[in-house]
Amino acid sequence: MFFASDNSGPVHPRIMAALGDANSGFQMAYGADTLMGEVRQSLRDLFEAPGAAVYLVATGTAANALALATLANPWETVFCSPVAHIHEDECNAPEFYTGGAKLTLVGQADRMTPDALQAAIAAEETRGVHGPQRGPVSITQVTERGTVHSLDELRALTAVAREFSLPVHMDGARFANALVALGCSPAEMTWKAGIDAVSFGGTKNGCMGVEAVIFFDPDKSREFELRRKRAAQLFSKHRYLSAQMAGYLQDGLWLDMAGRANANCARLVAGLRAGGAEILHSPDANMVFAALPRHVHRRLQAAGAAYHLWGGQLEGEDENEPVAARFVCDWSIPEAAIDRFLGLVRG
Repeated sequence: MFFASDNSGPVHPRIMAALGDANSGFQMAYGADTLMGEVRQSLRDLFEAPGAAVYLVATGTAANALALATLANPWETVFCSPVAHIHEDECNAPEFYTGGAKLTLVGQADRMTPDALQAAIAAEETRGVHGPQRGPVSITQVTERGTVHSLDELRALTAVAREFSLPVHMDGARFANALVALGCSPAEMTWKAGIDAVSFGGTKNGCMGVEAVIFFDPDKSREFELRRKRAAQLFSKHRYLSAQMAGYLQDGLWLDMAGRANANCARLVAGLRAGGAEILHSPDANMVFAALPRHVHRRLQAAGAAYHLWGGQLEGEDENEPVAARFVCDWSIPEAAIDRFLGLVRG
């Protein structure tokens, strides 16, 4: 009954096998391995972007921070949601790797609106050299509240960025989950919708630790290569990153795992609703926020369920007070574990 994070799940056996297959003989280092060439071509084909620049790093924080550092100057600001991962969970890594660019938070929710974004962008560059200059827009897909931007929403946001000639980055740590939820192609959710660069996540979806950074216009590729090396993210034994991504992409494994994770979450959501829980945000992919009475949380945690409370406490005198929590499903959670959890919710 482990719903704490999709970071906590196991590596898929096929990806472990791909690592084992790569662990033979000698390969050139620093990304010159044969597998990386195959990965690069696979991602270009997948995104219908034959000229895209494709790179691998080990963590989502590195993918986001280095992509944004490549798109933003130190004197600029990055526009993002107030609950974006780059704001809440990356220990100022984007600010550090950009050399000082700040973040401007747009709106109050996990999804920016075009009007709020336009107002936030227009408010900058009003103080000459005394204030931050306008920089890239960063969109999280899936958002940190488990919701997914529709293609129309993405296009509306990127259209605003284009009015100001600003590039757009997508934090796709859960890219596969969003894609499955929308039923569209990778190209439709990225460059066809106006995205310039994407962090294409693997770690949260069954990999050991690998993320791709894709620039649809390769003009920034040389700068990214230098920034990646300077940030200690250019692995010497790069083939082990390549092997993970190759196994992840082979025969659509990445979509299969995301589909399973989303289906697990849908099963969980249906049971939570039937058990009287209040669903707090639209559970569009593999993450749901729900409020349950305090005594239910105590029963769940006493039985060994693992998840995070969200803005409330297990301690308190009112046993029936609703306490919010976050539940995240990965590809590997057995249906029996979900059903056992839901049985405890019902009491």
